[in-house]
Amino acid sequence: MKKYIIDTNALISYVTDRNPAQQHIVAPLFEAASRLKCILVCHQFTLAEFVFVMDKVYGTPKETINSMLRDFVAMPGVELHQQTDFSVLLSLWPSKIGDFGDALIAATGKTFKGAVMVTFDEKFKTALKKLGMETL
Repeated sequence: MKKYIIDTNALISYVTDRNPAQQHIVAPLFEAASRLKCILVCHQFTLAEFVFVMDKVYGTPKETINSMLRDFVAMPGVELHQQTDFSVLLSLWPSKIGDFGDALIAATGKTFKGAVMVTFDEKFKTALKKLGMETL
């Protein structure tokens, strides 16, 4: 079954109307995962960053963020990932991917061979493509 590694900006684009074009791209992935047609892999770092952005940038009430997280982690087709292969992470950061959080998500992608990286960060996409990783 196809696996997709979800970056924070993809998750935020799904739950907000900040960018309807991005939302239109990721919504089918979430719908497919809910029907167990694919797996959305989400690193715990993505969830922590999601909470920070929704709280500090969007001013979303913490109770609402909590509810969104509960719904997301309970959704069929979502697989939470809490492990980090630091040898892979440190081989990527800072020389290949300058942002530590992005390098952590890329290291997660390397763990899941053949997974598609889902991000809307163009700089991150470029770095992933240089590493031979597939992006959406």
